[in-house]
Amino acid sequence: MYDIILAMITSFALTFVAIPSIISVARKKKLFDEPDHRKSHNVSTPSLGGIGIFAGSLFSIIMWTPFKYFGDLQYILCSFIIVFLIGAKDDIDPISPSKKLLGQLFAAAILVFKANIRLTSLYGIFGIGTLPEYASIALSIFTIIVIINAFNLIDGINGLSGGIGLLISLTMGTWFFLIDRLDIAIVAFSLAGSLIAFLKYNVTPAQIFMGDTGSLLLGLVCSILAILFIDIHKDLGDHQYAFKSAPTLAIAVMILPLFDTLRVFIIRILNGKSPFYPDRTHIHHLMIDCGLSHMNATYILLVVNTIFIVIALGLQNVGNLYLLIILIIIAILLTTILKNIAGSKKASST
Repeated sequence: MYDIILAMITSFALTFVAIPSIISVARKKKLFDEPDHRKSHNVSTPSLGGIGIFAGSLFSIIMWTPFKYFGDLQYILCSFIIVFLIGAKDDIDPISPSKKLLGQLFAAAILVFKANIRLTSLYGIFGIGTLPEYASIALSIFTIIVIINAFNLIDGINGLSGGIGLLISLTMGTWFFLIDRLDIAIVAFSLAGSLIAFLKYNVTPAQIFMGDTGSLLLGLVCSILAILFIDIHKDLGDHQYAFKSAPTLAIAVMILPLFDTLRVFIIRILNGKSPFYPDRTHIHHLMIDCGLSHMNATYILLVVNTIFIVIALGLQNVGNLYLLIILIIIAILLTTILKNIAGSKKASST
């Protein structure tokens, strides 16, 4: 318990102290995220906040994880370094999406093949139980890539990615602590401490953005937490902290980035565009179009994400597939209402 608390305090302190220096260097070197028609900010803003998040999290994990737990954790840290290098390069000197994807695949492969972080069962969803090894590997790498990019895509307004990441890391970290997985709990709470410090500088008026350096790392950590949450459950049996619909509950915990990414990709494909075509169709863009400020939109989305977690916990007995369908229907209804409100606002202003 003390290791977890100390890890969170250490990561918070290191990130909190580091970010002002990062802001200063970014301003001197003119390393800004420049505003354009797709973005929700209108002031040139430093975008290297992820460096502080990475430094605080990595230092705390290494500092406070008891040596006996270092095993697969070394491979997790290797994957951290890979996505950090990709993100930092892209923030300073943008790289092509294909090169970013290759780097993400490398990090995912390290997690799957070396750290053994895999989805090994679908818990009977679509009648599928234990997965063959090749299917487990493919699905696990795909899941990691999807979650990494989902966080990268929702990083569009002040406080949103950091706030959602904080909610996920605290929720998952608490569960890992309760089942005595101290190593993963320290990873989660170290990230949480860094995110709290980062958010101090990211709330409106934002002094810095996390950039790809932060969002890619955030997505990677959340993918690790989600996959381990799902996979560990198959061996928990009647443990007091076991849930009956673990896969869908994991989806509920990160419903905002996952649903928004799926929704935007489908819309773009139906419109004959690449799923990676940049536009203003994300949920956070719709919130801004409704007239909400960055922080009001972020607070509302955090509350909504929390409500989905509560719904999933309350309905876990209905089974994974039915619960997933319920969550998707609710998400579609809420997004449809939001889109209609945003459309009405636009129409009334023209």
